[in-house]
Amino acid sequence: MKINVVNIFEKTISEAELHIADGIIKKINITGPENPSLPYAMPGFTDAHVHIESSMLTPAQFARLAVVHGTVSTVSDPHEIGNVLGVEGVEFMITDGKRVPFKFCFGAPSCVPATVFETAGAVIDADQVGQLLAIDDIGYLAEVMNFPGVINEDPDMMAKINWAKHYSKVVDGHAPGLRGEAARKYASHGITTDHECFTYDEAREKIDYGVKILIREGSAARNFEALIPLIAEFPEMIMFCSDDKHPDNLVAGHINVLVKRALAHGYDIWNILFAACINPVLHYSLPVGLLRENDPADLIIIDNLSDFNVKETWINGALVAKDSISLIPNLQSAHPNRFVCEPKTAADFIYKNENKSEPQIRVIEALEGQLITNEIIANANVQNDVISADPDNDILKITVINRYENANSSDRPAAGRPAIAFIKNFGLKKGAIASSVAHDSHNIICVGCDDESIAMAVNVIIEAKGGISAVGNGKTHLIPLPIAGIMTDSDGYEIAAAYTFLDNFVKEELLSTLQSPFMTLSFMALLVIPRLKLSDKGLFDGENFKFVPVSL
Repeated sequence: MKINVVNIFEKTISEAELHIADGIIKKINITGPENPSLPYAMPGFTDAHVHIESSMLTPAQFARLAVVHGTVSTVSDPHEIGNVLGVEGVEFMITDGKRVPFKFCFGAPSCVPATVFETAGAVIDADQVGQLLAIDDIGYLAEVMNFPGVINEDPDMMAKINWAKHYSKVVDGHAPGLRGEAARKYASHGITTDHECFTYDEAREKIDYGVKILIREGSAARNFEALIPLIAEFPEMIMFCSDDKHPDNLVAGHINVLVKRALAHGYDIWNILFAACINPVLHYSLPVGLLRENDPADLIIIDNLSDFNVKETWINGALVAKDSISLIPNLQSAHPNRFVCEPKTAADFIYKNENKSEPQIRVIEALEGQLITNEIIANANVQNDVISADPDNDILKITVINRYENANSSDRPAAGRPAIAFIKNFGLKKGAIASSVAHDSHNIICVGCDDESIAMAVNVIIEAKGGISAVGNGKTHLIPLPIAGIMTDSDGYEIAAAYTFLDNFVKEELLSTLQSPFMTLSFMALLVIPRLKLSDKGLFDGENFKFVPVSL
């Protein structure tokens, strides 16, 4: 084909004849200078850190949507399904990803379970991490969230890192807000990346310690504006990632959106393309072509370098997307799951006023576009010796229910009792929303205005053995997630449309004020991100790593 070839390494654009055979770029024959009348060929985009499961789609379905936007590969941490199914879940992701023409690089989850302060469905120990890292299908040690364990040289954590070093595979980091000597010591153990920086100063300091910074723009956490100035100063140290991407957002765009935004901000196109195309491939040693002779033919065709609209996506010499239409087939998958939970009643969610006075309560303050939360103190809404939600003041009830053990289990008699607390900034005026996508252990999480609605939203998920739901105005809506309770193999575009409908229902009828209420909800049990979160075992202070009472 005759086309403009964008050589990112040499920072040149030339008219050329591109010869592809057997999935390989056999020859790039330069025929002249840039010809603006021709389209442009360049390497495809790589998402440098994503949890495929957060799209609620299987790898096969995720790929169908991603290739339309020029994404040819992802660096994917499967710890979401790992927390549900253990190594079996990781193997499911690898197998499913191989069914489609897309380049998934899966990591060995380093923290399953994420903490001992919650109930997960499985454990992946150091020996199992070593076994995973030994296989070619696993490319790296996935995000090491237990940064206190690294700093204090916890034997289990050190064993996992040493396995990665033994197999010469890189180690991903996760250290939100970590600064100073603690950050330096964390990085010194071989941590190579961090996607959790909130501020320019934090990221700048970590670069000094040799850590590469992933600029994240997902459905819940968005750090692009704070971190994008780094691309001008340290282009070789920057990559783009989404981390967590809900299906409606994936239909709208992927890494291509970050490229366009960076261009609109006036940053150098070559620095941007290194971050989007080159740096992840080199850092993780991905088997992804970079538009060089004898490379795999993994490339995209765009209209021009101003609008940057993706016209075609090629992987291993096969056309996988053209003119915004995915050519990857709609494949269904197996449905492994682990879901043992009894239905609940409204009475299960009553929170009694234990001190009988006018108590104050700790309240989780959710923050738009952030995974971190604040702790605020509020006056409790007490009625008949019960502390209830207070929708008028935007203080709602939040609950997490263990989905892995029967309430009558002899070894955990309290397993079925919901953990209950209170939360602000969801803005619901009626009803409830619930999800079995609840990082990282994926128990059932629910926020609601009244106990009856909470019970209804939770029970439809229990009946389906996984899903996201919304209840209110006499209506009940559910998107079933039968694969590990966190994914579906239904058509990705249909799921995106169903998700958009559900999202609009929550905003327009239940009156949530959040941009991404379900994505935000899914992170309210993520104990490794400060400050205040809720697990199935209770309210948790993520700065001091301890449980705290709701009532003061």
